[in-house]
Amino acid sequence: MIENSQKNVIPRIKIWIDLDNTPHVPFFTPIVRELEHHGYKVIITARDAFQVFELADAKGLSYVKIGRHYGRHLAFKIFGLVWRSVQLSDFLLHHRPSIALSHGSRSLNIVCNLLGLPTVALSDYEHSRPTPLSSPRWLIAAYPLIAEGLSHKGGRIRYYRGIKEDVYVSEFKPNPSFSERLGLRQEDMIVTVRPPADEAHYHNPESEILLAELMKRIIQIQDIRVILLPRNRRQAHAFRTGHPEWFVNSRTIVPPHALDGLDVLWVSDLVVSGGGTMNREAAAIGVPVYTIFRGKIGAVDRMLEREGRLTMIRSAEEVWNKIRLVRREKNKSLDNQPRPALQDIINHIEDIIRIELRRLHKSR
Repeated sequence: MIENSQKNVIPRIKIWIDLDNTPHVPFFTPIVRELEHHGYKVIITARDAFQVFELADAKGLSYVKIGRHYGRHLAFKIFGLVWRSVQLSDFLLHHRPSIALSHGSRSLNIVCNLLGLPTVALSDYEHSRPTPLSSPRWLIAAYPLIAEGLSHKGGRIRYYRGIKEDVYVSEFKPNPSFSERLGLRQEDMIVTVRPPADEAHYHNPESEILLAELMKRIIQIQDIRVILLPRNRRQAHAFRTGHPEWFVNSRTIVPPHALDGLDVLWVSDLVVSGGGTMNREAAAIGVPVYTIFRGKIGAVDRMLEREGRLTMIRSAEEVWNKIRLVRREKNKSLDNQPRPALQDIINHIEDIIRIELRRLHKSR
């Protein structure tokens, strides 16, 4: 537990957090705990997208379900953004929070900007595209982004040391029965594969070519089992119908429900992912990781590549000659030393709240 170094916290300030996507659940869980420990009241909304509800339930978070994911088509995305903003406005007007916090929830930022509520967005990717009215008042960014010369209206930008995944990986305790629950054998080499997010605005179809090449290579080798983690049911169905050869003799398994991503990574010999969070989680706990993401590469991933903690795969040829299909030493203990990211974020949030309260007091 982080020590409360701020003695003059105004009790029961109400902080609204919106869980807009799956990675937000493990990220905000320790933040919610620390804010409540510091005397704040935290209220949470969550969107029905991917595994948000299932993971939030597993983490014991109390939340209100508002809105859902509307798929890959632009017209539906725009409709979903506007409609969820309307739905969130009812929540805001009913609960009257003092400030809103998210990891880039556009709907939350839109409604808060329209209704005058201060917003704080946390960020670890500088290439996200804001929509009209969705820019936050404050930004708290991972420190590697400072090299990008991020500018923010009024200079309201803060940085935290480390990367987003440092907020929660130090609290991870591996589940010793996890492999058995998935039916994994000790003699198997385990490769975890996370497909690209083909519904995201930053998706590049080259990632899917690299994924197909990876699976073509893997299924030629005996004693390799793949834990495939599709983004949604539609993607899982497409893989099963389009690539039945992946699933022969249960060489590839798709877990039937949401799992703790860190447990999956910890039992893996290596990870190949077309996303961001799972890459960085693997890097944070010391599991070899290769990225087939072909969108704009962010500062965090470039830093991890320079440090040798992540390998970029940019072509089909590199799938064959750069990805090392070798077993790793799994008996090493996990580094559970506290990392500064969580403390930095809590300090920034508290400082921002005080600034906003002073501003509100002066305006009266």
